[in-house]
Amino acid sequence: MPAGDGRSIDAGSFSESPNPGEGFYCFLRYGHILSSLLREFLESAFLDRLNPYGLTRSQFCFLKLITGNSELQVCELARYLGVSPAASSKNLDRLEELGLVVRETSPTDRRATLISASSSGRELVASFERLKASRLAPAIDELGEQRAADLCDLLEDVCLNLLKRQMVSDEPCMRCAGYYREDCAVEALQGECALKPRRRLEA
Repeated sequence: MPAGDGRSIDAGSFSESPNPGEGFYCFLRYGHILSSLLREFLESAFLDRLNPYGLTRSQFCFLKLITGNSELQVCELARYLGVSPAASSKNLDRLEELGLVVRETSPTDRRATLISASSSGRELVASFERLKASRLAPAIDELGEQRAADLCDLLEDVCLNLLKRQMVSDEPCMRCAGYYREDCAVEALQGECALKPRRRLEA
């Protein structure tokens, strides 16, 4: 059978597909509903809070990484996020224009430029997190602590089972959106998290 790009698809490759039970389709149903609801909640929160700055999601990822780490270099930022130095500089230029990040020459190496979040940048990230919590936390709290913990364990198991069936990407992992934890099992499968804190911020 020809594919849309002219290649042939071997019909026999689907002949041994499993015959899933009702639980599989129930999982797909609520998995899609949950994904849709989270997208609606989070995109709405993103637009409500960040649209006055005109930030893209890519620029917000840059800001979130910078906010969680002290004095990153431009080359480090590009490497952690898996983008070119040119793309990194372009996003940083925009963030600097908005007063969300500051650049300073390294006191130990004048060839190096250090990047830190400004007070406005840190407050923007913090306010976005507060907004998300205000919209999502009540729904999770209604489950109760034990049911919420059980749900997270099940979700982790499903995610890991899916990831084990994927090719490992060369790109830095950003699946957690910055909600990193030290014992992250996804990082063990996918490679280093791009958004994890790497340097302790000064109090």
